[in-house]
Amino acid sequence: MQEHNYYELLGVSQKAGLEDIKRAYRKLAMQYHPDRNQNDKTAETKFKEINEAYEVLKDDQKRAQYDHFGHQAFKNGGQNNAGADQDGFSFHFGGGGFSDIFQDFFSEVMGGGNQRGQSSSSRQRKGADLRYDLSISLEEAFKGREENLTIPTKVNCQTCKGSGAAEGTKPITCSMCQGHGKVRAQQGFFTIEKTCPSCAGRGQTIEKPCKPCRGKGAVKENKNLKVSIPAGIEEGTRLRLKNEGEAGLNGGPSGDLYVFISIDQHPIFQRNHADLYYKLPIRMTLATLGGTIDVPTIDGSMSTLSIEPGAQSGRQYRLKNKGMPILNTQMRGDLYVDVMVETPVNLTKRQRELLEEFKELDMEKSTSPESIGFFDKLKDLFK
Repeated sequence: MQEHNYYELLGVSQKAGLEDIKRAYRKLAMQYHPDRNQNDKTAETKFKEINEAYEVLKDDQKRAQYDHFGHQAFKNGGQNNAGADQDGFSFHFGGGGFSDIFQDFFSEVMGGGNQRGQSSSSRQRKGADLRYDLSISLEEAFKGREENLTIPTKVNCQTCKGSGAAEGTKPITCSMCQGHGKVRAQQGFFTIEKTCPSCAGRGQTIEKPCKPCRGKGAVKENKNLKVSIPAGIEEGTRLRLKNEGEAGLNGGPSGDLYVFISIDQHPIFQRNHADLYYKLPIRMTLATLGGTIDVPTIDGSMSTLSIEPGAQSGRQYRLKNKGMPILNTQMRGDLYVDVMVETPVNLTKRQRELLEEFKELDMEKSTSPESIGFFDKLKDLFK
């Protein structure tokens, strides 16, 4: 076999750590494995070369010899060639190399790590998290409130203390997985680890189940809780109540309860974070002559708004510190009022006469500069 630089074969630098070497080897081994490249001699040769490189570089002592002497370190009896092929490369899957690296890889994927020999029956498991959707009004979001919740959940069975076994008995180690909670199966060159079907991953089986919980270790129960909703809370906020979810397994901690807040649409106010907006219809006479008007705010009080003479529809007024509280502060947003000038309807005879008189006077000296300017532009446009 042609001698290649082991680091170049794996595509790593000479300073690479063991984890970098493992990752590089894993990727190349998947690419060139004979099962995936049948009757491809080039791939088979490449596969042997990267295995040879990995066998040396994963071993600190061999790697040090290789770094110092190169390939000469393993010639003339320098390397144990028991079980080697004609090129001097040990090509097997028994106790290391390819088999180990993929076993480690799938243990990581399954989330178990390398835990053979550690019984999952002794591992505590956190209970499931729960979600509760709560709708509140904008006024409640402004003031904040205490809310009483009734949550259907699972709590530890008081009879068996969460073990699932009848009184006076204990769970026993699962005979199928030997208490690991997982079993391994060989599929081609992969080692797949999956939840034990006998004990459902608990690592234990129960010969005499507890009657109240039917061996599950937990019973359904409605839990009454109180949640504090802070003033200024926004749509979509998630409140976490720690350890108020379902009971854990094998004495593990309970899950958490997450309360998701939605705020009902308000008939008047529109919200943008801490600021509030609404449209205020005003009389034509107020918009024309100016004056004051009392407007509602979210806290239930009234504020006086001064309208200057000649106010137009869409004119926006800002009332400082009249919006929503800013969460966890003493500050508040602002209230923005957009005035909409309302055209009079259902006129009396006298009102119509007065408007007709105003119309005649308006022809002599116009009081509508915006409309005159608009029609002057149209004249210039179509000349």
